[in-house]
Amino acid sequence: MKKSDTQLQQDVLAELKWEPSINAAQIGVEVRDGVVTLAGHVSTYAEKCDAERVTQRVAGVKALAVEMDVELKGMNNRTDADIARSAENVLQWTTYLPKDAVQIKVENGWVTLSGEVEWQYQRQAATAAIRYLMGVSGVSDQITIKTKVSGPVIKSDIEAALKRRAQQSAHEISVIVQGTDVTLTGKVHSWAERELAHNTAWGTPGVRNVVDNTTLSY
Repeated sequence: MKKSDTQLQQDVLAELKWEPSINAAQIGVEVRDGVVTLAGHVSTYAEKCDAERVTQRVAGVKALAVEMDVELKGMNNRTDADIARSAENVLQWTTYLPKDAVQIKVENGWVTLSGEVEWQYQRQAATAAIRYLMGVSGVSDQITIKTKVSGPVIKSDIEAALKRRAQQSAHEISVIVQGTDVTLTGKVHSWAERELAHNTAWGTPGVRNVVDNTTLSY
């Protein structure tokens, strides 16, 4: 049964209140035609990311617009130099990353990561490590992935992995490969299925870019 916008708004608000890492009182929720807009001010970039993640797991959310600002106060308000040193240290201690593979730039609390790694999970590990540092107001991921294999091999690997992991929606997802860029189209039935398809594509050796054009069908 399709949810009304009012019911969806209530569900998102309840889910935000349920998550202990989020101060739901600081976040406003608007819903129109299944598209949820989050607005307001949060104290950390990690809280902003958590609010996005929590909203996406609510059934009925077709799309998400984020208009939240990060307002750093007290100990969270650090200099760019302090953030850069902390970011460098945490990346050095991240076991997934080769030494010095990722470079760091910080401007007004916003961290930009660049460099080249072998796998998508390594890129995700780098951004995840930075996301929870004090003083960070945002993260830009400009890390690239090294090319390893050809397009046809990538396509067959992704399709086989989708059949193993997403039996319900695997036949509804189309995989288009141009070089090492992958585009996903078709229907998924939840944000979890969309994330599974997205992560499956990224988890395939040689993929350097994934465009997710799948649509949610509840």
